[in-house]
Amino acid sequence: MPTRAPRPASEPELTIRPATPSRFKDVERLFGERGACGGCWCMVWRLTRKEWEAGKGAGNRRALEHLVTSGARPGVLGYLGRDPVAWCAVAPRGDYGALARSRVLAPLDDRPVWSISCLFVARPFRRRGLSARMLRGAAEFAARRGARIVEGYPVEPRMARAPDAFLWTGTTVAFRAAGFREAARRSPTRPIMRWTAR
Repeated sequence: MPTRAPRPASEPELTIRPATPSRFKDVERLFGERGACGGCWCMVWRLTRKEWEAGKGAGNRRALEHLVTSGARPGVLGYLGRDPVAWCAVAPRGDYGALARSRVLAPLDDRPVWSISCLFVARPFRRRGLSARMLRGAAEFAARRGARIVEGYPVEPRMARAPDAFLWTGTTVAFRAAGFREAARRSPTRPIMRWTAR
């Protein structure tokens, strides 16, 4: 069942659906030839750096396609009408090897956590409030699959306006708007945000 994300009156309705095998063509359409950014295809946190570099482009696309077609549902797509305009990756924390290797983003406690690792909004639809709605939709999707806690790892850039490519983990402002709260900050620019299912 799709999630109908809450929307301001001035914004179009955003429908959020899980990435299923029948929707992988929509992922490809949204990500385009660059795989969202630099051939990543949302695999940078799932692979070792060496594996990710070797797979840039087609290899990473195949890896994401395998995840989706195997039924893993590694994220959610946001649609305006029939058009896919946004993506948010969310999965159990253990699916992301990069988190296991990070000191700054190391576990806060021993409770099971799901993690939001990536947020991508198509260029024509940025700065329209879709990020917060995608984050909330991803958290609710995770909760329906058993998550009690969902974490995010936004960046707070030191510059007033950072290039969009630097904000692929989302911004603190968007996470707060989606109902997340800061749980820890081991680095000045990398808070850990948490959302708890009711």
